[in-house]
Amino acid sequence: MNRRGRPVNLVVVSNRVARGKPNEPMTGGLAAALLPVVEYSGAIWVGSSGRVRDGHQKEPFAEIEALGSGALATLDLPAAHYGGYYEGFANSALWPALHSRSDLIRVSQGDYLSYREVNAFMARALLRFRKQRTAFWVQDYHFLALGAELRDLGVDDPIGFFLHTPWPVTAVVQGVPNHRELITAMLAYDLLGFQTEEDRQNFLGYVGSELGLTIEDGVAFSQYGRTRCEVFPIGIDAEKFAQYAAKSVSHPDVSRLRRSLNGERLAIGVDRLDYSKGLVNRISAFDRLWSEQSQFLRGISLLQIANPSRGGIEAYGNLQNEVARLVTDVNGRHGEVDWTPIRYLNKGFSQAVLAGLYRTAQIGVVTPLHDGMNLVAKEYVAAQNPADPGVLVLSKFAGAANELDTALLVNPHDIDGMARAIAIAAAMPLPERKMRWEVMMKKLRGHTIQQWSSDFVAELEKCRTQKAAVAPLAAQPPQALRWLKSAISGVRLI
Repeated sequence: MNRRGRPVNLVVVSNRVARGKPNEPMTGGLAAALLPVVEYSGAIWVGSSGRVRDGHQKEPFAEIEALGSGALATLDLPAAHYGGYYEGFANSALWPALHSRSDLIRVSQGDYLSYREVNAFMARALLRFRKQRTAFWVQDYHFLALGAELRDLGVDDPIGFFLHTPWPVTAVVQGVPNHRELITAMLAYDLLGFQTEEDRQNFLGYVGSELGLTIEDGVAFSQYGRTRCEVFPIGIDAEKFAQYAAKSVSHPDVSRLRRSLNGERLAIGVDRLDYSKGLVNRISAFDRLWSEQSQFLRGISLLQIANPSRGGIEAYGNLQNEVARLVTDVNGRHGEVDWTPIRYLNKGFSQAVLAGLYRTAQIGVVTPLHDGMNLVAKEYVAAQNPADPGVLVLSKFAGAANELDTALLVNPHDIDGMARAIAIAAAMPLPERKMRWEVMMKKLRGHTIQQWSSDFVAELEKCRTQKAAVAPLAAQPPQALRWLKSAISGVRLI
């Protein structure tokens, strides 16, 4: 254990594992967040290889490669259950529910059974990485039941879970099939981490009202014992991102973008192509701006990077078609032979290149309808030139709004309001831009990805100490212990 209480053997688990080379595209915010944790902590990161195989192998097979002082381990998941697990229950039931889109839930009982089968498969695979003083840190909604599966295999080590998405109100959770069984399984974790206090309160509200369990000081008491629920807002390596941005000026993609602007201001949006990101409303807000304030024609353009994902799910295919049609329509009405209002790209970029694109843009537009944190908002701020920073237009429904409160906060459902905010950002004087940016940058430096991981793992390690120090009765809620003590105080043992 190091001086911050880090366990000797930390096993990080997620659905996919990223390689994270600086010049390769990132697969998402989770990948960007976990890579430095593994690289510098000595942890092993276990997840899917992205491939499947039949179920005839005797035990899960893992390929292992080094990453800094840590390692990556990838598994081929069972072909018979992967579709139901990933495109089915995880992304057609849990993802829409977690983002408060119950109307998009499309799932079968078979999908749920496949989800549980893959969670059980991963639990068996993790046993080979279990050593003395191991702690498991499970990431995100793909593995809500993994802790319970590990407990069923006899694992008594600390197991923590971090949810990168929001957690919705109880009425929305009730729309998920098998929700009671699934959330009961979540209580097998010693520590549950959430992005915001609202998410934590929503979860505890469900546990108290729907499961009828006792909750005291953020601790839920269940058949598994004590589950502590805490808030750990995820950060980024702000200094590293700033270095990327400063070095990116000479990158060909960044240089070509700068040369193409011809003095106009650039707004940038970077998102996965997902209905939670508010892309239709964002493009509509720019359309409204150009339609009603003609001075911004040729004065502001939008670079929208939207990397497609989950193409096998109907809602995603529909969204991709809708956004493409909308971009074509807006460009057709407002564009000129030598000016394109929206540059729309369906591909990913490396963090090094993204940092340069962020710095080139005078306006960052991060307007999800609902998001756990949204690291793009933080990356945009970190990439800015301190002498001439851009302005962040940020949805109040992104977790990042709790920290980046000197951004221009907007309601992503208010098209006119977003158009006004974009106009204000374009006209904002330098002193105000610097003041807003400096406040946000100070927060980013104080809440880094390293601090996030250290805080979570230190809290998880406390669970080991508490388990060793507390008698079995202490798994009961405090008032139950007081009742038991009072009940036996008058009994004389013979």
